[in-house]
Amino acid sequence: MAGKNILMLVGDFVEDYEVMVPFQALQMVGHTVHAVCPHKKAGETVRTAVHDFEGDQTYTEKPGHNFTVNATFDAIKPEDYDALVIPGGRAPEYLRLNAEVIKIVKHFAHANKPIAAICHGAQLLAAADVISGKRCSSYPACGPEVTLAGGEYADISVTDAIVDGNLVTAPAWPAHPQWLAEFLKVLGTRIEHAELAIA
Repeated sequence: MAGKNILMLVGDFVEDYEVMVPFQALQMVGHTVHAVCPHKKAGETVRTAVHDFEGDQTYTEKPGHNFTVNATFDAIKPEDYDALVIPGGRAPEYLRLNAEVIKIVKHFAHANKPIAAICHGAQLLAAADVISGKRCSSYPACGPEVTLAGGEYADISVTDAIVDGNLVTAPAWPAHPQWLAEFLKVLGTRIEHAELAIA
């Protein structure tokens, strides 16, 4: 099976794990991932934030790494991509104000291409008005936005993910094993494990 071309929408203070882990893992299994940010060119960086769960009423936020985008936002064409990834963090909150970003999200939803969104990524889905009638998870504080956009908010464990047709969503980065596994299934990616012979 040939690898897919996957687009990832990022911005300053995207959540560190939610951009780094899928960006690397999807490439590891043979897919091409282009991470883009409005007003940024390939080779430029965005800053990331680490969101952690330490027993407070909401997540804590700490400085993360600098993440290098590897494609130029103004040069990409959504029709050239097979799937979309929307990491969380603070970026979706303001990326949803960008009309081109909204057009990109709508393209993937209306073409029924696979979309994986995690944590605050649901803010972009809601702003693009593409989750009406869909079961969708997010960081719990984004649940009201999912509901107001006509989606059915799925209140699931922070380590779980949910699939509704082409849409794969999860509450936060502790769900990466499940979220990425489900996204790979929707992409049609097969990972085979050979039997180990122990002498």
